[in-house]
Amino acid sequence: MSELTAPPNQASGMGVFERYLTIWVALCIIAGIVLGQLTPGLFHALGNATFAQVNLPVAVLVWLMIVPMLLKIDPAALRHVGKHWRGMASTVGVNWLVKPFSMAFLGWLFIGHLFRPFLPADQINFYMAGLILLAAAPCTAMVFVWSNLVEGEPHFTLTQVALNDSIMIVAFAPIVALLLGLSSITVPWNTLVLSVVLYIVVPVTASQLWRRTLLTKGGQPALSSTLKTLAPLSLSALLLTLILLFGLQGQQIVRQPAIIALLAVPIIIQVYFNAGLAYWINRKLGVEWCVAGPSALIGASNFFELAVATAIALFGFQSGAALATVVGVLVEVPVMLSVVKIVRHSRGWYERGRS
Repeated sequence: MSELTAPPNQASGMGVFERYLTIWVALCIIAGIVLGQLTPGLFHALGNATFAQVNLPVAVLVWLMIVPMLLKIDPAALRHVGKHWRGMASTVGVNWLVKPFSMAFLGWLFIGHLFRPFLPADQINFYMAGLILLAAAPCTAMVFVWSNLVEGEPHFTLTQVALNDSIMIVAFAPIVALLLGLSSITVPWNTLVLSVVLYIVVPVTASQLWRRTLLTKGGQPALSSTLKTLAPLSLSALLLTLILLFGLQGQQIVRQPAIIALLAVPIIIQVYFNAGLAYWINRKLGVEWCVAGPSALIGASNFFELAVATAIALFGFQSGAALATVVGVLVEVPVMLSVVKIVRHSRGWYERGRS
């Protein structure tokens, strides 16, 4: 990709699927719960379809979710890391040194203490594990949409996402293991490493080989056409995963529907906290607003597809960890859209105070 070429999905805003993702997720929750009550045998059979601790239906769905998103990433963008080094440093610091640890603290505060009387005692640690998984990896695909909505510098966004993907390969498992260990949650290292290989290393490799083939044979038009075709498939796979998950979680949710609202509280707080922190750091460092905007959004959003898959692999479909990651999916779009509005409306304030 040349230095003057924007990411293929940077040219437009949110499609129908992305714009109404919260509604689709809510409908999938209802559908999953209803279908789980009507056909429990089918859902348990799908939930038990595992090989080497990996659920095969989920593995297929996660690949369908992740590969189209990773296909957008140009690893050659890494050569431009130094061009916006202050914005890069702000985002990397928030993503990897603040966000996982702030989420662990919020999970301990809200789930482990303030909300403990209202939650199933045997699921407390699993809820906290799900929150940690949700915050342990920055978003890969939707940030292109958020960046476009705040008129972000497209090459910064592309380079930052490529850099985060590279860091994620080596940092995701150690950070998750550290924070789960500090929360006294047993970490099955072999399953965690297997999840990283299956849901990060292999999809990244496959998507880059596919990307290179498309560009070699048909150039940018072939890549753009493929991305446009795959976009509905990616989100459809996510929604099918949610139906499957809630089909197995249905009874627990019906018994205690307030669980979802309680789990949403630390997730929402950490999004605003990390977005605000990244935005403030960029302002102090004198970074241009067109870079600070996507930096704040990348610092706040989560790679929820990876979180859902890893939670299921580590703890199972019916665990509180899997449910907590899905709550992250439910709140992602409306909360991030509100961050977009804050960033846009605060542009004058940002420019006046930029050092």
